[in-house]
Amino acid sequence: MTNDFNPIEPESVEQAAISPETVRETRLPDGSPTPELTEGDPKRDGAAAPLTRRKLYMRRFMRNKGGVLGLVILLGLIVFSIVGGFFTQWNYTDPDFLTLQQGPGGSHFFGTNQAGNDTYAQAVHGLQRSIIIGVSVSALTTIISAIVGAWAAYVGGRLEKLTLGLIHFLLVVPSFLILALISTYFQGDWRVLIFVLTLFGWVFSARIVWTISTSVREREYVAAAEFMGVPTTKVVLRHVIPNIGSLLIVNFTLGVVSTIMSETGLSFLGFGIKQPDVSLGSMLADGANSVYSAPWLFAFPSLLLVMLTVSMALIGDGLRDALDPNSKAGGNA
Repeated sequence: MTNDFNPIEPESVEQAAISPETVRETRLPDGSPTPELTEGDPKRDGAAAPLTRRKLYMRRFMRNKGGVLGLVILLGLIVFSIVGGFFTQWNYTDPDFLTLQQGPGGSHFFGTNQAGNDTYAQAVHGLQRSIIIGVSVSALTTIISAIVGAWAAYVGGRLEKLTLGLIHFLLVVPSFLILALISTYFQGDWRVLIFVLTLFGWVFSARIVWTISTSVREREYVAAAEFMGVPTTKVVLRHVIPNIGSLLIVNFTLGVVSTIMSETGLSFLGFGIKQPDVSLGSMLADGANSVYSAPWLFAFPSLLLVMLTVSMALIGDGLRDALDPNSKAGGNA
């Protein structure tokens, strides 16, 4: 008679002793089961919780000295544009006929222009107007370029060809001349200026977004969404655009710089903001005529413009390094 009994090995005994079938489940006082701590769990091993993607990007950005410096300067300029007007008794449109083109001093911190307007009050308002135009146009162009470029890349076919044809046509159109004509017709209204700058500002960015989105549409998660029957709109908005978010963020910050410079150029040539409204560009245009006789009219708006554009450029570089995993400037998180 054969003996079919197989002795249990030590490993089998240990496994049987700890298996869920042989051990009664431990419960908390409220009756809920005790959470199981697996090997590698931060709570079990005493390790720090992993960083989220947002915290990782923030840490990498804060290690970029240039980006932090740009952020501090930008925040200071924004605060100055909001509360700076409370430190003077003059409004940017109110002339002081007793102090025509007077240098800095007294109640006129930055002096006055030929009409007796307070340069400090105009600088505060002009900085505020330039920031509003720059941020508004850059936000609109980023949104439009993201939707148009990603949609054309994902859908493909005839729509993609028509979109690229429109983009290439607008790229060769003399946009600056058209912007000058439209702005002059509407007498330099800043809201119209936002419209005309947005009209052509999205084109180049949309071409870049399309190029990158053509590779994103081949990813596995996009194919999985298509297989599950997700509508085209949701695929573009939830899977394609979010995965080029780092590009869009950097494009937004650098777009603020290019928009401010475009507005400055239009206003400097007389096609932008008109009196009685002012911007940094219109102040530079007025100050350029008397740069030797009244240098403060040109110096103060120039300083604010340089600080604004440099701060945004530094922030853009810092964000680019923080969002790029292959960048050495971002450091190890």
